[in-house]
Amino acid sequence: MPFDALVLRQHEGKTQAQVESLELDALPAGDVLIKVDYSSLNYKDGLAITGKGKIVRDFPMVPGVDLAGEVVESEADAYPVGSQVILTGWSVGERYWGGYAQYMRVQSKWLVPLPDGLSTREAMILGTAGLTAQLCVQRLQNAGITPDQGPVIVTGASGGVGSLAVSLLAQQGFKVHALSTKAQASAQLKALGAEEVILWADFMQEAPKMLEKSIWAAGVDTVGGDTLAKVLAQTQYNACIAAVGLAQSPALNTSVMPFILRGASLLGVDSVMQPYAQRLAAWEALAKNMAREHLQSVAAEICLAELPEYAEAITEGKIRGRVLVKL
Repeated sequence: MPFDALVLRQHEGKTQAQVESLELDALPAGDVLIKVDYSSLNYKDGLAITGKGKIVRDFPMVPGVDLAGEVVESEADAYPVGSQVILTGWSVGERYWGGYAQYMRVQSKWLVPLPDGLSTREAMILGTAGLTAQLCVQRLQNAGITPDQGPVIVTGASGGVGSLAVSLLAQQGFKVHALSTKAQASAQLKALGAEEVILWADFMQEAPKMLEKSIWAAGVDTVGGDTLAKVLAQTQYNACIAAVGLAQSPALNTSVMPFILRGASLLGVDSVMQPYAQRLAAWEALAKNMAREHLQSVAAEICLAELPEYAEAITEGKIRGRVLVKL
């Protein structure tokens, strides 16, 4: 049975992405076959498709770090035929074939069941970005951060992780300040629950100092670099910053001052290798806490053939919110 997939191949050292027709026997080994309803486009996917990052090393590759759909063949008792499932992370779309295909065979240990009340479409508007945002909120709450302690900053707020973090934090009662390079995103960010929108050019008028005026009780940083250094310099006493991204830079030129003089904590958050129990709990929390109207407002829907164009755009910082891929 033929089906469509976006396939990456290399030609003369350059990555080429093209929609191809494949047969089921071309799929990798696995104990579950999924009819994919939706996937999504993440920054890492953009790097893989364009070849701008060394994300994929073995070719041919079907990229796409996320997928959601229905099990149509199964050797796994936990996922009988007809089950609806989500897959994010586990190096799928990097080392293993991923979600940009109408059918995909995978390892059942990578899956979580679709939570009650969540559709596969909503699950992929969330995707890795939503899972990551939820894990950030949980890390901050587990560290004892509460809304009455003061404002929370979200950097890269108009991106996928950032916009969903704004919504989730606002739903939990936090006073969210959204930091973005995009002035045109202000109205949408306020609709998601941001109390204030800060333009990056204003925020970064001066290079970060070792310590600055105390402002933030907590934060979610998706960009790294000097932006994260400045956020750390502006922390309140015992503040916590969850770090999840490097869109600006993987480098962090800071000092120990926020940590030893203000007791600040920098909390790393990874969504790729999260154990099953934590992963499932995060998805169930998303199904319970995420405002459905916010999901629709941050999503653009595309097809497989449009992925190369959108992949280029996301690596250039031209995408707002989430990009949903309908299979």
